[in-house]
Amino acid sequence: MPDDSKMTGHCLCGAVKITATGDHRDVGICHCRMCRRWGSAPTMALDVGPDIEIEGKENVTSYRSSDWAERAFCKICGSNLYYRIVEADSHHLCAGILDGQDSLALKTQIFIDEKPPYYDFANQTQNMTGPEVFALFAPPAEEK
Repeated sequence: MPDDSKMTGHCLCGAVKITATGDHRDVGICHCRMCRRWGSAPTMALDVGPDIEIEGKENVTSYRSSDWAERAFCKICGSNLYYRIVEADSHHLCAGILDGQDSLALKTQIFIDEKPPYYDFANQTQNMTGPEVFALFAPPAEEK
């Protein structure tokens, strides 16, 4: 019987293995320009917080894509692994690397205002625009 309190996954070549603690099943899609450029498609990921273990860390490369976040990938096969909000140490694991994907459910779409017209998802989800996402998650600007 599978352990529902842990989620496992790995990159395409298997050099990086990730285990997340907790029952995470909700997938979010990001349509922002950076995510689409990063993976040539919207990013589909699960917010698993800080509780992850990485085997093969020496094969993980990260890129600081904004003041508050970084994107990580396998330096051997190039598989996108996660998006991490640095200050909170919150990991958003790319759904495609995960084992047991049958239990996942698409729940949210963000930066819906940046989604190009050539694709649509049929699922009914919570949708947020870029300004709504920044208002909710971006660190507050320093007051002068």
